[in-house]
Amino acid sequence: MAATTYLITVSGPDRPGIAASLFAAVSPERYPDIVISDIAQITIRGYLVLCVEVTMNSATPPEVVCTAIQQAGVSGDGVNVTVNSVEPEAFLNGKRLLLTILAPEVTTTALHQVFAAMAACGATCERIVHLASYPVDCYELVVRGPNHATLRETLTQAARLAGLDVAVQRAGLHRRSKHLVVMDADSTLLRDEVIDMIAESAGCADQVSEITASAMAGEIDFSESLRRRVRLLEGLDVSVLEDVRAKLRLTPGARTLIRTLQRLGYVPAVVSGGFVEILEPLMKELGVEYLAANRLAVRDGRLTGELDGEIVDREGKAHALARFAGEIGVPLQQTVAIGDGANDIDMLSLAGLGIAFNAKPVVRDHADTALNVPYLDAALYFLGISREEIEADL
Repeated sequence: MAATTYLITVSGPDRPGIAASLFAAVSPERYPDIVISDIAQITIRGYLVLCVEVTMNSATPPEVVCTAIQQAGVSGDGVNVTVNSVEPEAFLNGKRLLLTILAPEVTTTALHQVFAAMAACGATCERIVHLASYPVDCYELVVRGPNHATLRETLTQAARLAGLDVAVQRAGLHRRSKHLVVMDADSTLLRDEVIDMIAESAGCADQVSEITASAMAGEIDFSESLRRRVRLLEGLDVSVLEDVRAKLRLTPGARTLIRTLQRLGYVPAVVSGGFVEILEPLMKELGVEYLAANRLAVRDGRLTGELDGEIVDREGKAHALARFAGEIGVPLQQTVAIGDGANDIDMLSLAGLGIAFNAKPVVRDHADTALNVPYLDAALYFLGISREEIEADL
């Protein structure tokens, strides 16, 4: 006899004992051939929706199963029970994907655009989890669709039009296994461009700032731009570097991001085109052990206008990410990179998940996803970490 699959749905005001009564009603003692194939439950504001998919070889009518469940005390007090025979749908053969969307406010209009794009790809949503309501609104959706690449492209375009940040990732435990998170420093971990701050003391702020902007936009080679800017600092007393360190401002959410990563077993790292002399004391304060940055050449207590050692440029950042991953023993697919400038592109492309943080268009085009909110800890949502988990450490 062909197996029959039923979907049992219990909905209504939640109370203790509903699930216990349900599973007692469909126990093997009553139905010896019953097999549970799936369970899902959500409770919102005290309202329960519990779904159980069961398979039986006997052709027991759905209404008989429903009556047995009702008689077990599941229904009543506003709780309803339905039992329906179900058939597998064609789309269930598609891959499961994780879709994360966030914005200062996720509106119904934006959700309409996302779900319409999903439907256009022949995809459907299996589950929605509200990861955060502040300082941004964030939802994680489990989506089934036949074509990952098409779905990613379509949803990304729809999300941008809707004013949302979006990430589409393959579902599975591997996402929670991204153990290395590498961040750029200037304008990512930090609110400022450090070399611009040094330049203010050297009286060449406008010249340096102009070169910085061109480099971050990808208009000139980063290595050459860095050499030009450092040259303008020749003769500056090294005591200025201590003054700059005292003025550093972390991006909102930076401490929370690092603290949460460390608590959950991730390894944070910083790879920067900036300077070791500025960043190293801050990294010690934050407990970040892995740092790759440039080093300023000094003679007789003054900057020489040159760099000491190899330059950490666009290619150097990617090499540093790969080196750190090798030292920690993490596959590249299990790494995350966060950056804002053109010199971060190789690093973002190499990582398992590349996040463009308030970045230029050329950077967003090369990243897996983009964050356009001012809170760095919002990157945690793309790892499936909820606000509740983040605040457990506060």
